Amino acid sequence: MTASNQILFLCTGNYYRSRYAEELFNHLAKAEGLAWRAFSCGAAEQGSPDNVGPMSRFTREALQAKGIVAEGALRNPHPCSLADFDQARIVIALKEAEHRPMIERRFPEVADRILYWHVDDIDCAAPATALPMIDDLVRELISTLK
Repeated sequence: MTASNQILFLCTGNYYRSRYAEELFNHLAKAEGLAWRAFSCGAAEQGSPDNVGPMSRFTREALQAKGIVAEGALRNPHPCSLADFDQARIVIALKEAEHRPMIERRFPEVADRILYWHVDDIDCAAPATALPMIDDLVRELISTLK
């Protein structure tokens, strides 16, 4: 794939929100016949020690409830590198207040390319609130790309 049809979703640890957005986007894009694909990374230099396993159980459960088989279910979270930004045409961070400072500190050369959503992490919003927000934002993105 070229950068012209890839989207990078960023959250802090690449464990919960960005993984959900990635899997949901790829499922919906494929169903719509779009040539776009998403991948995801963490904006932090390392994930939280509280993140156990490859993907949050809330992410897995929400995807399963939608009948979506997570393609990256076994992939461990990983922090982003500058090369990840080069691969993506669109870069979306899931929470501006949380991720803008990380990105500006770690990757100032690409900070102006980032689009920001406003979806809180689990410490501020329950999955029952946050994941439906991501659903709506991903569906809106899919509509824009059609």
